[in-house]
Amino acid sequence: MAQRTVLVVLFDGVQSLDVTGPVEVFTGAEVRTPGSYRIRTASLDGAPVRTSSGLTVVPDSALAAAPAAHTLLVPGGQGTRRPDPALVDWLRAHGPRTERLVSVCTGAILLAAAGLLDGHRATTHWAYCDRLARDHPAVDVDPDPIYVRDGRVATSAGVTSGIDLELALVEEDLGRDVALVVARHLVVFLRRPGNQAQFSAQLAAQTARREPLREVQQWITEHPDDDLSVEALAARAALSPRHFARAFQAETGTTPGRYVDRVRLEHARRLLEDAGDGVEEVSRASGYGTPEAMRRAFLKALGTTPAEYRRRFSPAPAARPR
Repeated sequence: MAQRTVLVVLFDGVQSLDVTGPVEVFTGAEVRTPGSYRIRTASLDGAPVRTSSGLTVVPDSALAAAPAAHTLLVPGGQGTRRPDPALVDWLRAHGPRTERLVSVCTGAILLAAAGLLDGHRATTHWAYCDRLARDHPAVDVDPDPIYVRDGRVATSAGVTSGIDLELALVEEDLGRDVALVVARHLVVFLRRPGNQAQFSAQLAAQTARREPLREVQQWITEHPDDDLSVEALAARAALSPRHFARAFQAETGTTPGRYVDRVRLEHARRLLEDAGDGVEEVSRASGYGTPEAMRRAFLKALGTTPAEYRRRFSPAPAARPR
């Protein structure tokens, strides 16, 4: 097995979790499979960097002296808001030479500034997706997934999603068993699908200003298995269906139908993760009515079936004491 060098780029204002999370994943894989990864950190001049939280990180070397990387990992943080031109130049020169380009959070902004995301689908932290799309129109920005794989380029939404992405890369490199052991050690899921949404339904939508609409939002959340048609919801808000639909979208930023879809999907996911109910019971409790309707919704939104989702994310049975 060839050892893969993972080079993590450091700079002032870097987000510490964007660095330490992925490093812990790759280090855990190396501990369990010696010779699999060689992890190195480097800053432009080799000097220590100060993270956005005030921690000081001492790199292994300057970028000029860093070893050739199989995986070049660029974290995010406040330091990406005004990228250092010298760092961007280094990425532009060395990024194309690596087998795998990875960013965490706003590290995607640095890759884009170096032209390394042109023609690629990518994501970043939800708060910076609009900026990334505006400043770099050649990048196909997708604001929804927690991470995106596009050929040799992999970008993640931010902070903990960097751990999800690195676990997926370890699984690709070394297999599911190694990734599972690392995930259990870090007390995280083995793998959330990359196309899992960055937001819960309630966070993805704005909270309505008017009390009747806020009450409807809460009702939807608490009663996903009820009649959630526009007509039924409008009656609950004491509005005409047309007025309700317009007001709901104006105040929440999404249509009633999309909001209901998100709530039902989220409810079904939680039941599949936490409860022992069968797929048929989950589909009824979540408002889908039938397992086939729920299956279609999962495939459309998550690219996986309910059964596969449960296999990935339901907790493993506790070991019996000896």
